[in-house]
Amino acid sequence: MTEIKPLNWTPKEGVGLSVVRRGDGGMTLTFTDLSEATINDWRGFAMEHLMGLSGRTRNLYDLRAVKEIPEKAIRMAVEANSDPSARNIRVAVVVADEKVAEAIREVGALALAGTAAAMKISTDINEAEAWLGRPLDQIP
Repeated sequence: MTEIKPLNWTPKEGVGLSVVRRGDGGMTLTFTDLSEATINDWRGFAMEHLMGLSGRTRNLYDLRAVKEIPEKAIRMAVEANSDPSARNIRVAVVVADEKVAEAIREVGALALAGTAAAMKISTDINEAEAWLGRPLDQIP
């Protein structure tokens, strides 16, 4: 059995982010806001994990509590997702509604085309989980 990598995440006051290790070894990141403090904390955490990535993994970003996603947050996510270390990651992003999903697609359209990670944006948590559950050798 493969040992699951430690999470190395601690909640911080004023940061609208929580992180838990998934049973499949990936992470579920749940956002309650996308304040400057939250996106900066997330970026540092994400980049640290990318540097230590050693195998294929699945991550779920739950943004359903966030009604509007700032362009800066989308651009930071595109930057992290474009890192060559992200090539073995499957990312499902769950948002509140189709309006938010479309905003992400619009801002990230050109940059997302060249991303390293396989990504799906959805408004349905069950659809996202099903997509994440596909065998990792079927990336994207």
